[in-house]
Amino acid sequence: MVNEASRAAYARRAAEYIELLGSMTAVHPLDLQLVSTWARDVHGEIIDAGSGPGHWTNFLAEQGHAARGVDLVPEFVEYAKNTFPGVSFTLGSLDSLDAGTGSVGGILSWYSLIHYEPETIRIPLLEFSRALKPGGTLLVGFFEGQAVEEFAHAVTPAYRWPVDDLGTELNATGFDVLESHIRKTTGQRPLAALVARRRDAL
Repeated sequence: MVNEASRAAYARRAAEYIELLGSMTAVHPLDLQLVSTWARDVHGEIIDAGSGPGHWTNFLAEQGHAARGVDLVPEFVEYAKNTFPGVSFTLGSLDSLDAGTGSVGGILSWYSLIHYEPETIRIPLLEFSRALKPGGTLLVGFFEGQAVEEFAHAVTPAYRWPVDDLGTELNATGFDVLESHIRKTTGQRPLAALVARRRDAL
């Protein structure tokens, strides 16, 4: 699980995080293309799981999707509600979404699982699987690496994952991986994303 220390770390640096990363102007064009393309194929509600300042949720809503955000950090939720008053944002954990079983068309988890320890990563993944309709899709963004290992993230310790290893966790929690994407830029940590579909039967 993401512990209280992680929540508190983001709360302390919420203003700084919002200033640096809390708008679509900070988004890489390839990420924008990936999320947009994924969302076009989603049928039904989209949950932005770990919505942070809310810019991705608002972007999805502006594209005509029924999108809502959920985040564990009160400061992010308050900012998102004030900045995007026409979009729904709630305070909550990714381990227990406010969604009926099999009720959601898509879940965006954009770098929101990076602070989960490897032993607990299946907790949110199983919750995502529960909430999604059979055939619903999940888009996960994360830091890519040659091994599952902790690193010194700017806010609080995080984990990098090999694409195949995270794919194994997805498969074990009711998903079939449809696409994988890796982006490597000189001087930056490698980034990755997986698109996975909820199987008809767990």
